[in-house]
Amino acid sequence: MYNLLMVFVGGGLGSLCRYGISRMMFNVTPHFPSGTLVANILSCILLGYLFGVALKTPLADPAKLLWMTGFCGGFSTFSTFSLETFVLFESGHTGYALLNIGGSLLICLGCIYLGIKIAG
Repeated sequence: MYNLLMVFVGGGLGSLCRYGISRMMFNVTPHFPSGTLVANILSCILLGYLFGVALKTPLADPAKLLWMTGFCGGFSTFSTFSLETFVLFESGHTGYALLNIGGSLLICLGCIYLGIKIAG
């Protein structure tokens, strides 16, 4: 039961952070989902960092569940990314949709690597 609580709390905190970033970024780029991209970038850096730390010093299961599964899972979102990309295609913003797909994939993979490197 405690493990479920860790995932629940972490996921809630991550979702709140993602919502806050999306609200802050809403008017920055009206035709591009920058809030989701920023949340995914930050989540990938954090997840990569935590993974890098766990490679050197094993993290306790509750910490992994709270931060890696819960927080990072709630903070980043593939479903929102997919829906926003679909809407870009549907609204005729094909270039932005392709930029979102390619940019998100390359940037987030790079951020996982960066997080691991930051962890040492």
